[in-house]
Amino acid sequence: MVAGAEKTGRRSRREGTMDEIEEKLNGLRSLLNDMGGVVIGYSGGCDSTLLAAVAREVLGERAVLVLAASETYPVAEVAEALETAAGLGLPVTRIATSELADPAFAANTPERCYFCKKELFGRLAAIGREQGLPWVADGSNVDDLDDYRPGGRAALELGVRSPLREAGFTKAEIREISRRLGLPTWDKPAFACLSSRIPYGTRIEPAILTRLEAAEAFLKDLGFRQVRVRHHGDIARIEVESAAIGRLAEPEIRQRVAERFKTLGYLYVTLDLDGYRTGSMNAVLAKGKET
Repeated sequence: MVAGAEKTGRRSRREGTMDEIEEKLNGLRSLLNDMGGVVIGYSGGCDSTLLAAVAREVLGERAVLVLAASETYPVAEVAEALETAAGLGLPVTRIATSELADPAFAANTPERCYFCKKELFGRLAAIGREQGLPWVADGSNVDDLDDYRPGGRAALELGVRSPLREAGFTKAEIREISRRLGLPTWDKPAFACLSSRIPYGTRIEPAILTRLEAAEAFLKDLGFRQVRVRHHGDIARIEVESAAIGRLAEPEIRQRVAERFKTLGYLYVTLDLDGYRTGSMNAVLAKGKET
């Protein structure tokens, strides 16, 4: 059992009123202004897009957005992130990272994200030093404290800031203020790197990542928005939102999915009746803590 692992059940948090959310937004602007300059790890998701937009508003060219691309991140997600930034007039620096070259990451222990974030934040810090920017920031929010995230330890060690969390933003509040600001990512489905689909202890290999990318892309092409395909050797375990489970189980859709997944190399295709939930692969950590 990894020290510090927690259950992944979400705590109930009250979403602030609109006045309270606006107050948090003003607090975020003040915080960024005090920081004076920042390199932001930008992914094109709801959180980092809000942070990027506000940082550019407050700091202008003193806010540098960096998008890291690797085999663990689908090509379509990278393209969408760049398209979103271009539409908002946000300049982005793109870099390539090589997590799989690190044996500690590829081994896929519960500390996997620590090694990934350590490389990423180290690269961002180097960019900051080159450009005279004192801080590195990520898009973590208050709700992220409820999940097991060893990458947070790397952030702490390297002095990375989380302005959205410091300003007190929950995920729901980020979506609401993003909607108010007209950001296209306000209702963008949550996303995590493809490595999070692979059980701890199963080595992360390019072929598995490619298979997962194709499987999830197929489901999205069928109209499913929030999806995860969890890789369990010959078994693919599909998670979709609870409201979409019935549609996926319809005979025609079910047959199409099964046929496509089998062409990708899966012998068995299963539907998780619990539906999509963040960090479901961490359930084994919570179970280990209970025993």
